[in-house]
Amino acid sequence: MKKSRRKFSSAFKAQVAIAAIKERDSLAELSKRYEIHPTVISKWKMEFLEKSSGVFDKQSDREPGVDPEKLYAKIGQLEVENDFLKKSLHKTGL
Repeated sequence: MKKSRRKFSSAFKAQVAIAAIKERDSLAELSKRYEIHPTVISKWKMEFLEKSSGVFDKQSDREPGVDPEKLYAKIGQLEVENDFLKKSLHKTGL
């Protein structure tokens, strides 16, 4: 019988990675506590450390904010156009 893969949330991964970074317990102890292979814990720890520098990046480096009003206006316009096309198609009998 085949076991399905366990999926862990990002919050859980961060919790385990932080526990590994603190080094209060060995990888073997963390492995027993969280029921995860030590290699996986090491991998999460390295990934956490690599991506942690992005927390302090400037906001300008990230994707600029999108104006929700413009998006709602565009959605409304597309809905009106879609309704018009549906009615026109229905009138032609197609």
